[in-house]
Amino acid sequence: MIAVDAPRLWSTLSMMAQIGGTPAGGVTRLALSDEDRIARDLLRDWALEADFTCVVDSMGNMFIRRAGKRPDLSPVMTGSHVDSQPLGGNYDGIYGVLAGLEVLRTLNDRQIETERDIVLVNWTNEEGARFAPAMLASGVWAGKLSQEFAYARADHAGITVGEALAAIGYRGDLPAKAFPVHACYELHIEQGPILEDEAIDIGLVRAAMGQRWFTLSLEGFAAHAGTTPMHSRRDAVTAFAELALAVESIGYQHQPDGRATIGMAQITPNSRNVVPSRVVCSVEFRHPQTEALDAMETALHQAAAKLTERGVTANVERIFDYAPIAFDEICLARSQKAANALGYSAKSMVSGAGHDTCYISNIAPASMIFIPCEKGISHNEAENILPSWSEKGANVLLHSVLAAAQES
Repeated sequence: MIAVDAPRLWSTLSMMAQIGGTPAGGVTRLALSDEDRIARDLLRDWALEADFTCVVDSMGNMFIRRAGKRPDLSPVMTGSHVDSQPLGGNYDGIYGVLAGLEVLRTLNDRQIETERDIVLVNWTNEEGARFAPAMLASGVWAGKLSQEFAYARADHAGITVGEALAAIGYRGDLPAKAFPVHACYELHIEQGPILEDEAIDIGLVRAAMGQRWFTLSLEGFAAHAGTTPMHSRRDAVTAFAELALAVESIGYQHQPDGRATIGMAQITPNSRNVVPSRVVCSVEFRHPQTEALDAMETALHQAAAKLTERGVTANVERIFDYAPIAFDEICLARSQKAANALGYSAKSMVSGAGHDTCYISNIAPASMIFIPCEKGISHNEAENILPSWSEKGANVLLHSVLAAAQES
């Protein structure tokens, strides 16, 4: 069986890791930043050097195409994202992009002509670290979000997505609108410990968890820390502490798949000698079943209502609802066949993280392929994979894409 050029893939990963590289060995390559622009330029240059075409749509999504024999047939798609978290790792997203590039290069090296075109995509702002929500541009492309909404998203400095796209020269003329796709694959690091712990080579991702994001505003009353008796206080922070434990409990009540997280909190007035009057926080729930997400949301409202016993009112606003995703069985079967033929161990899995391919699965057959990452660490400068893991994942991607691309 043909295989990717593993040293070449590892070299491209190492070169890309220098763009936005941090002293601790990770990367900060936020969406539509100068670092993102440089990485995009390098990816485009590599594509053009290999005689692939590259077009950019109005959301900055990059589509690199290797032509097949039948341009009238819908293409096979693969890819991920170049942007990173602040102080993030070297493999989240970018591994799937560069492994996809390696697949195209390998087909060139072997002079293999496919029936269908193969399209490698770099989706804009997958992480949502600079511009919320995450998976913004794939959401527009798939028709789940409007471009007007996306362009208006602003970072902490007030710079909008539309402005940032223009500033780095990646606001393309091609409309950000889905075209027919025969099959779509995204290769990604697991971002969890299961594959490494069980010494399994490949994760075949059959589903992705649904996500619900909330913003909670807890309103108490500011008072002097020295003169206000304990029984007279309407302390927003102690109410927040009760809420935080309730959110944790909700996660435990929906094990093993449930996830419950408070990732951000802002205290007002944030002075050491004032009883806090206000806390604004995030709450996030994840689960692969909609019914469980409904139950978790109901429990959150109940916990928030209970805070009135402390003299604190809580407003719960749902800001993001991302339904659970079931991936395509035929796509999964191609990857299972590839893993078997290559002699790799494989495991059926559910993704706890959201990915661009979750949106794409609404309009085309799609699935994901996972490889291990050390200790499950991701969104962290310590994120790491082994070259052998990188190679095996790219080989499964190669044969999954090739099988789909030869179907007439």
